[in-house]
Amino acid sequence: MWNRFTGGIIIKFRQIQLQDKPVFDEFFRQQYYENAHFNFTNLFMWRNAYQIEWAIEEDFLYARAAWGDQKYVLQPFGPQQQLGKAMGKWLEYFRKLDFPLVMSGVEAGPAAIIEQMMPGKFIISSDRDNYDYVYRVQDLIDLKGRSYHSKKNHVNSFRKNYSNYQYLPLTQELIPQCIDNIIEWCRKHGCYKDPMLLAEKNAIIEILNNFELLQLTGGIIVIDGKVEAFSFGEQLNTDTAVIHVEKANPEIKGAYAAINQEFCKNSWSHLAYINREEDMGIPGLRKAKQSYHPVKMVEKYIITQKGK
Repeated sequence: MWNRFTGGIIIKFRQIQLQDKPVFDEFFRQQYYENAHFNFTNLFMWRNAYQIEWAIEEDFLYARAAWGDQKYVLQPFGPQQQLGKAMGKWLEYFRKLDFPLVMSGVEAGPAAIIEQMMPGKFIISSDRDNYDYVYRVQDLIDLKGRSYHSKKNHVNSFRKNYSNYQYLPLTQELIPQCIDNIIEWCRKHGCYKDPMLLAEKNAIIEILNNFELLQLTGGIIVIDGKVEAFSFGEQLNTDTAVIHVEKANPEIKGAYAAINQEFCKNSWSHLAYINREEDMGIPGLRKAKQSYHPVKMVEKYIITQKGK
């Protein structure tokens, strides 16, 4: 669908390259973004699976994406007081394409501004399956109180059963072992029969292979010389870290709870919040994320143009 339009291009898109990181970082620092996807790492790691492309036009960063036949764009990134101008650019772009604008992952603030600026022009729908779960860092470290009783039991059981475990920062020399871990995880979860899981595996391996260049922070759990769990993320905004990936051997009881607590304690105790991304509407994942008792949800919206 993106290739339908060849003449009179008003936004010139290009593929994301690793060397583009400073440009994206500069745009994402301009505002307090809470959406876990609004950072270079996330867009880079999913650029192939979601056909993500980007452009800069008149002080705004524009991004478009596709999954199968579903084509959509992200909210414009730039000066919020000029958001109306940027939306006008999007509308003109879609008018040239001759189909309605569809914008996904829009944060609540920009969604309200867009509706105020252009009342009645869009259908604005809540996208609950893609709300991000945000937790207090100290809650995930301490696991205090009745609400976290079962989580603390899992961690204590893990420490008792695997008393020789080591938690280590994720460094370059440990990357190959993490890649072995995700390949094994993928085999156990049938990734090769699931396009999304396979895309995730490929994305994680690429990020691990560029770990230092992307300036990420990570941690691992080693048992008997083997990496059995790992996690990595980065600072998302002034008070929040985002966890991009967390994987553990599903056969080791308590490994997920342990890597979660250890990573928060060792890497993120100086921040207030942890964003652990969305549940995608998957019942088991929703239950797991809710079990850690988020203090807030980052609401996201789909904005669809009425007509053309």
